[in-house]
Amino acid sequence: MKRLTLAGGIPDSLKGAVVGLGNFDGFHLGHQAVVGRAIQRGFHERRPVIVATFEPHPVRYFKPDVPPFRLTTLDQRERLFAHAGADAMLVFEFGEDLRSTSAEDFVTELLASRLGAAGVVTGDDFTFGKMRGGDVQLLKRLGAEHGIAAETVASVLLDGQRISSGRVRDALLAGDTGSATRLMSRDFAIEGVVQEGDKRGRELGYPTANMVLREYLRPRYGIYAVRATLEDGSEHPGVASLGVRPTFDPPTELLETHLLDFGGDLYGQKIEVALHAFIRDEKKFEDVGALVTHMRRDEAQARHLLALD
Repeated sequence: MKRLTLAGGIPDSLKGAVVGLGNFDGFHLGHQAVVGRAIQRGFHERRPVIVATFEPHPVRYFKPDVPPFRLTTLDQRERLFAHAGADAMLVFEFGEDLRSTSAEDFVTELLASRLGAAGVVTGDDFTFGKMRGGDVQLLKRLGAEHGIAAETVASVLLDGQRISSGRVRDALLAGDTGSATRLMSRDFAIEGVVQEGDKRGRELGYPTANMVLREYLRPRYGIYAVRATLEDGSEHPGVASLGVRPTFDPPTELLETHLLDFGGDLYGQKIEVALHAFIRDEKKFEDVGALVTHMRRDEAQARHLLALD
């Protein structure tokens, strides 16, 4: 899987590609349908497939003060696109230049001239260009004029409603990990580098891998049954606290993950923690003894939810 930018240029081997085009944050079932169709077309037409995404997210560019909302990082999206079968990921760097590009120039200059796309696949609600001046009808018309076959994929429905990143976010904010997993076909996962903490968990008998949340959406604070993937690709069950640790001062927002039956050193490693099931809300305890009692109950519940008991 290659990661491309327009500034870095498009290799000749990837010219004439079929392009799956969208934000794809979360890469939910609707996004998977778009990319899947691009890959299907690429296979039948014997063309490479590029999945194009935007970074930063346009919402972050236009509203820099909005709370964190991302469901995936670029690295996570790259792995997901590769697993789906794409040949490359193109990152449209969203800044003033792209913001001011007209819909017509987006097609003629970027897709046709610089990217050399032979086909483009989008969702049926895709918009592009300055002031969102382009829609799928304009993309089809301008694309046809420049040798680009544009195709749209209908919205994917679940329980009679359109699947969207907004639905995924709402589910996670409510602690409804089951619905989020159904919408994405996988558990929501937070990736980051394990940092050194105050080692309080180790003192309590529950050493944790601590990670900051960065630009990720903040799911409902609480305790989760999780699965963590380490740098070596191994997966480990665990129980995690996501929140501000209200029992201790000062409150510090962290994802603290205790891997069950694991004794290795994770400091400095980049790991990915998938939230499998919500156990309970975070709570301030009167003393450390009460906290440890609940931690033992949380561990037992996590083992049950992860089918380890």
